Amino acid sequence: MTNNNIGPKRLVVGAHYGLRDWLAQRVTAIVMALYTVLLLVMFLTGSNFTYEGWAGIFTHQWFKLATFSVVLCLLYHAWVGMRDVWMDYVTHNVFVRLVFQVATILWLIASAGYAAQILWRV
Repeated sequence: MTNNNIGPKRLVVGAHYGLRDWLAQRVTAIVMALYTVLLLVMFLTGSNFTYEGWAGIFTHQWFKLATFSVVLCLLYHAWVGMRDVWMDYVTHNVFVRLVFQVATILWLIASAGYAAQILWRV
């Protein structure tokens, strides 16, 4: 009996591996692009180009939530990209890779906390 791993009868494992991350990268990029367009429209249609005018935009609760949602999308987008970099290019030592990944996660969580602090301080 021969082991034939070619053609339609081959054993396919991990057929959806990476699809979720690929889709997450695209969806988060679209969310960030839409937010950028929103900011551009608000800037181009605005008339008060002072600090008070800019801070006034962030007094609305919906805008703070939208901004924080985009920050979370940015952080998840960064996580998927950095995890792939650590896994593919930096090291193949499991312990060193784990240290890099944990450091990245801690940095991203700290960034999310700092962004929330900034947004709700305004």
